[in-house]
Amino acid sequence: MAKTRICISLDQDQAERIRQHAERAGMHVSAYLVHAATRQMAESDAIEEQFAEVDALIARAGWAPDGLPAEPAREPAAELTEQERLEAEEALDLVRGHDRQDRRPGHAA
Repeated sequence: MAKTRICISLDQDQAERIRQHAERAGMHVSAYLVHAATRQMAESDAIEEQFAEVDALIARAGWAPDGLPAEPAREPAAELTEQERLEAEEALDLVRGHDRQDRRPGHAA
């Protein structure tokens, strides 16, 4: 099978980190990058497949306010303790895809 060459540009620090990780994995940089990209694509495909029905439902709704059911009346929430507030913020950070150092897991800082 014929190979195709793809050129990328990146910061020197990123390049060095990739070289180090490839070396630790016992791989050439090209093979390491192909492996990383293939893994990311498989993860993205799996996520898209998992949420395909939800995405289709959202598309059908068209995000039109008149197509959404009315929200039920809610009682006002009690005030949170400081600990509860911190736990809620931490949970929301995880939902948003950020770790405790405010970096997205799997992404360069």
